[in-house]
Amino acid sequence: MAHDPFWNSHQAREATMRHRPGALVRLGRHHRGWTLAVLGEQLGCSVATVSRLERAARVGDLALVRRAAQVVGVPSFLLATSLGLAAVSPAVATTVAAGPRAAEEDPMRRRTLLATATAGPAAALLAVDDALAVPPQPTGHAEPVDQALARARALYDHGSYRPLLTGLPNLLGNAHHAARTRRDLDHARLSAAYALAAAVLVKVGRYGPARLAADRATTYAHVSESALAGAAAARELAIVLRHQDRGEAARQLMARATADVEATGLRTEAQAAAYAQMLATSAYTAARSGDRTSALAMADEARRAARSLPPAPPAGRLFPITPAAVDLYAVGVHWALGDAGAALEAGKNLHPGQFPTAERRARMHTDLARAWWQWDRPAHAARELLAAARVSPGEVHDRPAIRAIAQNLTDRHPHVDGVRELAAAAHTTSDYLR
Repeated sequence: MAHDPFWNSHQAREATMRHRPGALVRLGRHHRGWTLAVLGEQLGCSVATVSRLERAARVGDLALVRRAAQVVGVPSFLLATSLGLAAVSPAVATTVAAGPRAAEEDPMRRRTLLATATAGPAAALLAVDDALAVPPQPTGHAEPVDQALARARALYDHGSYRPLLTGLPNLLGNAHHAARTRRDLDHARLSAAYALAAAVLVKVGRYGPARLAADRATTYAHVSESALAGAAAARELAIVLRHQDRGEAARQLMARATADVEATGLRTEAQAAAYAQMLATSAYTAARSGDRTSALAMADEARRAARSLPPAPPAGRLFPITPAAVDLYAVGVHWALGDAGAALEAGKNLHPGQFPTAERRARMHTDLARAWWQWDRPAHAARELLAAARVSPGEVHDRPAIRAIAQNLTDRHPHVDGVRELAAAAHTTSDYLR
């Protein structure tokens, strides 16, 4: 049915552009003349489950949606677009769905659109998009999922986003396979894999797929019944919501997740670290929403919560936050509130040696650069961005907001010390692009 003219209909295009895969499943079921019961028999689930799937505004079970779509004949491109995995405008969608010839060209059109819409390598991003739509089969490698997760996190910490994106499909496939045990720990690891996917997709400005990955992380964290996994997933989802201009939803989500962590009693250092991290993220989220009172209060509380944490967290900790990292959040909070002077004051004692990973060291430089840029000090901003590029090129080249500052410096202050070097560094092929 991939070329069935039915899928060129207004109803199919509307369901696709409104990101309602369940509505596409319902259209396909009606097109085949099936009742809910018939489709339920095909999928091995109840009528109520099929009804919920078709009516749901958000995907709850990605594997079930994929199977249902395949059974009723939803074309793969329409399913991917409805899941937010292809940045397609309504006009383009209409063109793509114009007839059988256009349907044959869908994969090529999708790849062209993604290649031009993203800063990252198209092949790696497309592979991740496909993995989010259809979980890959396991690779069969003997490496435990926790070890694969540790390697993937190390790539993130190093700022090596291209290798991380390239390896994500295999990680997700193996994590899904391991989670078939239905053990809580394996579900928590699957949640962590999706949370990491969301984090790196946010880094490269792919907020639609990041939202899907964060939703998956939240779902599997809930299944695992782990408060810390739930906190990690909620944090990534809140970050995505913030980038999608859903600040109030992000704040509410963080408030609930922070309360859940606090309810653990904070009896362990890992729980205390999670609490400090959630407060710090909540403070920044409130600041981006313009709530000065809440932002500053939570930043102060995060600082108090982090006092007992070690300056160098143990390896493998889910929330490796430190007192210095909380101070760095304060820089971001004041910048978001429009107070560059307070931001620079908050960061005056920070230095690279306080941050164990390249990603965090580069983030220190980019946060200070944003403050200097806000205060109209282009030379200082260029110096910090150049330092960030030397530590982790992807933090300057691949983050849209930071790349924009670097471009503004090049366009408006080409003769300021360091700007020419920054322009060269920003366009130099980094590990991410190799």
